[in-house]
Amino acid sequence: MSEPSPSPETQPEIDESPVTVETTPEAEAAEQPATPTDPLEAAQAEVAQWKDLAYRNAAELDNFRKRAAREAQDTRAFANADLLRSLFPILDNFEMGLEAARVESEKSMIFMGMSMVQRQITDFLREQGVQEVEALGKPFDPNLHDAVSQEVSDTVAEGTVLRVTRRGYKLKDRLLRAASVIVAGTAIPEA
Repeated sequence: MSEPSPSPETQPEIDESPVTVETTPEAEAAEQPATPTDPLEAAQAEVAQWKDLAYRNAAELDNFRKRAAREAQDTRAFANADLLRSLFPILDNFEMGLEAARVESEKSMIFMGMSMVQRQITDFLREQGVQEVEALGKPFDPNLHDAVSQEVSDTVAEGTVLRVTRRGYKLKDRLLRAASVIVAGTAIPEA
């Protein structure tokens, strides 16, 4: 059995008129890829494109290699920084003991033995690239010094380091510990 066809009244009306889309010359140029009509020109353009991509990738790889080498060098150079930072308080206490032995007698065996150990520690730190931050008599530098107090002084200029209370250290060009210092200041005029 065949199904009856729908009556013309139930069918939707379809508009079969042609649809026109207005385009501008710029839109037409954007739709069509810019390809040379000559196959030789097309091949040369493709070769130039691949060459450019190869140069860019080679440069990127070269930059990556240099960056990786620099990071590896920094890692080697500063790998011991945490160990050295942990060593500094021990060195501070050792130097206090050395000073106490010096006050007692510079000719005692304890003082001489401790002096030799101090030289060995100093040589070891120097071999590792550690340098003491120069502070005494220098102008105060907040990047290298940590001011713990200020004292009035008539003999040195304001802002000059009078005393070092704790030594500071640098590893190559990187600060490991700032020097704790006392800075010269001027007297506050009384009102």
